[in-house]
Amino acid sequence: MSTPVQQAIAALPVPGEWAWQVVVRPRRRTLGIEVADDGGVLFAVPPDADPAAVAAAVRSRLPRLALEVRRRRIRPPEPVKELVGGTSFAYLGRRHRLKLVPAGEGRRVRLYRGWLELPRPKTPDEGARLIAQWYQACGTRWLIGRLPSYASRVGLPPPPVEVCDLGRRWGALDPDGSIRVHWAVLQLPTSLVDLVLVHELCHARVAGHGAAFRRQVRRVLPDAETRERQFAEADPELWRGAIR
Repeated sequence: MSTPVQQAIAALPVPGEWAWQVVVRPRRRTLGIEVADDGGVLFAVPPDADPAAVAAAVRSRLPRLALEVRRRRIRPPEPVKELVGGTSFAYLGRRHRLKLVPAGEGRRVRLYRGWLELPRPKTPDEGARLIAQWYQACGTRWLIGRLPSYASRVGLPPPPVEVCDLGRRWGALDPDGSIRVHWAVLQLPTSLVDLVLVHELCHARVAGHGAAFRRQVRRVLPDAETRERQFAEADPELWRGAIR
């Protein structure tokens, strides 16, 4: 725990109702700010963090941070789906109705003539798992084809990319440079999936979410701020696998 950094942040006009903490992460080189689902704020700093520099960075981000904390606190309940015929599932911004088909050897989840076909599962949990795996497989193939163009704009060779379950995170850049994207993101229109992809690619160039990082993102996506607002609006509606 970094007491000088804590004191520097506490001296800022941080709203008194915020629950926040500072953690030292040896592998970090710059300030990182994480907002939990309940609106709690975590400031991750490197071991040699300069309290004054951290305070200045936090001060510059307070307006945007306040909006994010408020959004998380009023976030609606996670969407829940029922695995019955006609239930709507989105893929790359287009909606497809669910069609339960007889289970059998070789049958798999697929898009067919506008329907999302699901071999009838033994349990709802199994059905949700099969659909998530379908998003992962299709999404990984789609992103592999999408990645080279954006990687070249960032000035990088195309890294490995995988769609998987990331819990509460939408994207991640691994230490080896590979990128992971949450399967739920593949429900969004392509412009917003691209936003997550570019976000992680830019982290390979710039750590943290400061001004330099935002400039890097805007060089690749000039309308990044518009896309970010659209993502924030769509985020609460994304299905993460909850079923009833």
